[in-house]
Amino acid sequence: MRIRDFPQLMEKASRYPRARVAVAAAEDREVLEAVKLGWEKGLISPILVGSEKEIRGQAAEIGFSLADSDVFGVADAAASARKAVELVSSGEADVVMKGFVGTSIFLKAVLNPEYGLRTGKLLSHLAAFEIPRFPRLLFMTDGGVNIAPDLAQKREILQNAVDAVTALGYSEPKVALLAAVEVVNPQMGATIDAASLSKMADRGQVKGALVDGPLALDNAIDREAALHKGIISPVAGEADILLVPDIEAGNVLAKSFSFLAGGTMAGIVMGSKAPIVLPSRADSAYSKLCSLVLASLVYHGSRRGPEDE
Repeated sequence: MRIRDFPQLMEKASRYPRARVAVAAAEDREVLEAVKLGWEKGLISPILVGSEKEIRGQAAEIGFSLADSDVFGVADAAASARKAVELVSSGEADVVMKGFVGTSIFLKAVLNPEYGLRTGKLLSHLAAFEIPRFPRLLFMTDGGVNIAPDLAQKREILQNAVDAVTALGYSEPKVALLAAVEVVNPQMGATIDAASLSKMADRGQVKGALVDGPLALDNAIDREAALHKGIISPVAGEADILLVPDIEAGNVLAKSFSFLAGGTMAGIVMGSKAPIVLPSRADSAYSKLCSLVLASLVYHGSRRGPEDE
């Protein structure tokens, strides 16, 4: 099963109960608009944490009735992050989302050893892209958390992504390990890591996916480009997940998809006890909604298994 676009992702999410989403520092208009859309579509139940006066004021401005939403008033941004994380840690919420609070403050709460969401796994970012004229959602990791991961960290990043995409209902997602070329070059560390990861997957050190690399972007996602270069692989031209070599490559690729190709991005952070929605200030309300839906599906799919198609 492959997901074509975000509307299909939302339709799939609608088969599950509403995900309970704790929003830290929810006094953010774009975040509230995304939460409002999710509530109206029957996909989420909001738990809003932050300045109660500002939350209620901004909600009224966008016509969002909070009659069916829980609102927790707290003193400041750090307290809102702590409370939102505690709600997930205690089982009162399923997903945590960052609102109008700094990322470092938010992640400090997530990683707190007393009430946080640590599992011992590496945290990593997974993005999903709906790109015009591309026939399916394309996933990419890690363009948002780990700066220059080593081989061991790349294996964890890869497994996080595979686990998330599998929770969406994919069976053996296809992973392309990106580099500038599709052959091993000792002077290009990304090609060596890619070849190592590919062999590690063959030996069961990455589970649940078909993995190949190094592959350049063109022959990872375009079958004709792969055939033109004589690459015979079940992944080449058919990749579901792209593993980038470092955060710079991931950042450039993500912004190219969004700003040059007109794509829409959703993103979550994996590796914690629950999916984390960590949106950018530049994300639209719709993009934030797609991130919420992605997190909801990963939460439900990882616990209950994918719904019958």
